[in-house]
Amino acid sequence: MTKRLESKYKISRRLGLNLWGRAKDPSIRRAYKPGQHGPLMRKKLSDFGTQLAAKQKLRGYYGSIGERQFRKIYQEAARRKGDSGENLIGLLESRLDAFVYRMGVVPTVFAARQFVNHGHVTVNGKKVNIGSYRLKAGDVVEVKEKSRQIPMVLEALKSGERSTPDYIEFNDKTLSGKFVRVPLLAEVPYPVSMEPNLVVEYYSR
Repeated sequence: MTKRLESKYKISRRLGLNLWGRAKDPSIRRAYKPGQHGPLMRKKLSDFGTQLAAKQKLRGYYGSIGERQFRKIYQEAARRKGDSGENLIGLLESRLDAFVYRMGVVPTVFAARQFVNHGHVTVNGKKVNIGSYRLKAGDVVEVKEKSRQIPMVLEALKSGERSTPDYIEFNDKTLSGKFVRVPLLAEVPYPVSMEPNLVVEYYSR
């Protein structure tokens, strides 16, 4: 495993869970935190620690979004009407990189961000290379024709590691997906339990 992949999987090992539900995640074999004292650390978390862990888990799942950017997403969620936790999940799932990951054309959310940054996808027929681009209901994301034969894409499609959620209409012929609606927390296929309510509590202190 390369150093780059190791640094990503440290997120899941630090949290003590298989964050992305991948068979190759080392947390399956080593269910303890990385580092010299990892196997010995069994400290009970305070309320603050629990809230912080929930925030780190959600940030990490979406490709380790920077703290400043993640806080802005929360602030937008808090400004909107309705439940702030549900709003937060909706905003995160509306990100272009998250959507490309949900389409199943790349193996990880990190790969999805790089895939978007390299200009391999279009939104409503126009090239968009910003992973944080926010989709609206009805938007169509498509992998460019010349990018459909990239080995990573072909491998991801064959793996069948993840299924496409109901809020995305996926066309496996054109490798395009329609963002049907902004999902609720219960609709998002997280491999681990996410607690956006604790994230709201963390930022509301």
